[in-house]
Amino acid sequence: MELQQMRYVLAVAETNSFTRAAERCLVVQSALSHQIARLERELGARLFERTSRRVRLTAAGAAFLPAARQCLDAAERAAAEVAAAVGEVRGRLAVGLIPTVAAVDIPEALRDFRQRYPHVRISLRVGASEELVERVTQGALDVAFLGLPTTARPRGVAAHELARDRLVAVVAPDHPLAGAPTVDLRRLSSEVFVDLPAGTAGRLQSDQAFAAAGLDRDVAFEVTSADYIARLVRPGLAVAMLPSAYAPQLEGVVTIEVSDAPARVEYIIWSRSRPPAATAFLTVLGIPVDRDNS
Repeated sequence: MELQQMRYVLAVAETNSFTRAAERCLVVQSALSHQIARLERELGARLFERTSRRVRLTAAGAAFLPAARQCLDAAERAAAEVAAAVGEVRGRLAVGLIPTVAAVDIPEALRDFRQRYPHVRISLRVGASEELVERVTQGALDVAFLGLPTTARPRGVAAHELARDRLVAVVAPDHPLAGAPTVDLRRLSSEVFVDLPAGTAGRLQSDQAFAAAGLDRDVAFEVTSADYIARLVRPGLAVAMLPSAYAPQLEGVVTIEVSDAPARVEYIIWSRSRPPAATAFLTVLGIPVDRDNS
């Protein structure tokens, strides 16, 4: 079994096409097909069902895929470790982030990193904090930027606190509250809200604050994007609460200080078995990595 055969299987699985997989792998289709057929004979099972219309994984292929990915990742990490040992940083850097990260200018940080380490391939994934923690734990992400309530802390990963921030109310320009210098949770509880899905870390901080104050609120709209929150606030469909450091990025809305606002903490987290590229990225950000806290 060869790594290249695994790469071919992965390419076919992701493209659902031997033709497109061959194009991605820069080989002729006959060579790719031959190598996969050879692997199937070695394994004693078909990995793909092939018809004139489509290609799809068999049960054996679906079982083979996760281990194949792990092997390829391990090989890539081994090559990166060797490069690091001779003073080069190569390989990949997989970064996760919440949409409202504000403590770090991510594009600026990636620009600085790329200037220093041009041979590292970078991928970005935007998601919810709890999802990002899980993916770092699984090794699918190397580092991630989170926002959590003050009552929570990342578990199972190394973490560094970046900043603390309070939420502000976000309303339409013609909303009756738009000219108010401050507002409190009791007044806001009478409004219709747009927020992140229930149960997510980004939603929890607001839910906890209203519950602690003995207040109910009507969250009529649930969305997964902070940008789309603003799109619903802008025409007056709802109001929202977002981190004060992030809110200035939004256009066409008005922000108001909330006197009893909940707070959130921004963290950067990483796997304890971080690859050299992740260590280099943390160093560029000025994050201490001499000891990994959890």
